[in-house]
Amino acid sequence: MSSPGSVPDEAIPEVFPPTLREVMVRPRWIGMLALFVVVAGVFAWLGQWQLGRALATGNTVPAQLEVVKPIDQVVKPGQYLDGALVGQRVSVSGFYLPGDFIAISQRLNEGAEGYWVTGQLRVAGTAKPTSIAVAIGWAPSKAKATEAIAALDAQARQPVRVAVTVTGRLVADEGPVVPPSGDPLELTVMSPAALLSRWHDIAGLEVYRPYLLSDQAEAGLATISAPPPAENGVNWLNLFYAVEWAVFAGFAFYMWYRLAKDAWEKECEELSGAPT
Repeated sequence: MSSPGSVPDEAIPEVFPPTLREVMVRPRWIGMLALFVVVAGVFAWLGQWQLGRALATGNTVPAQLEVVKPIDQVVKPGQYLDGALVGQRVSVSGFYLPGDFIAISQRLNEGAEGYWVTGQLRVAGTAKPTSIAVAIGWAPSKAKATEAIAALDAQARQPVRVAVTVTGRLVADEGPVVPPSGDPLELTVMSPAALLSRWHDIAGLEVYRPYLLSDQAEAGLATISAPPPAENGVNWLNLFYAVEWAVFAGFAFYMWYRLAKDAWEKECEELSGAPT
């Protein structure tokens, strides 16, 4: 018999449910935690590796672009230039075709507006006739550009063709546009497609889609300023992957906590007699 004011014996549960902490410190869940720590460590290492690539990639690409390569190792005729290769320095040998030196207006060089003088370089050593548009140099006025074109054309018309090797940067086609002056013969952008429509001897011709910005001007022209592409200090795709792996590492610990809590809740329901 119970004394007055005391709790009846039958009201005291015979088995008390464990606390969440008591479940988590059981050997089974300690072992599971160790496993998830290993998984999280792998994810953290992958995140650190991706972070290193994110910071290193942008610093190495410009240096690679400075290495002069034969043009056929970088792009083939008719192919678009990969964005990562814009500004790649290449070398190409051949000869300029007479009558195809064309001036392009509204071109800036070191902040001054003037003209680019361009030419059709017929590439040597190809199975099919192949050409690339070359920006040869810059002139401060139309008169200077016309003078340079006359000199280049006279050299190209010599009985013995003058072979040249041009080194410079590959740049993607700027695309044809309508001249702002309304003059259908004026070119204001460097577009090999637009130049091709004015070139001679183009039957069966293969053409490079990018153009070559020459490192060395000719015929009294000024060298076109062509600094290397600005370094992109962070590769954002790799940085995104690094963050993703960090999230996965955190999720591994959450999964361990969630599984342990589910087991604790299930055990509490069983001990209280509630249906599972």
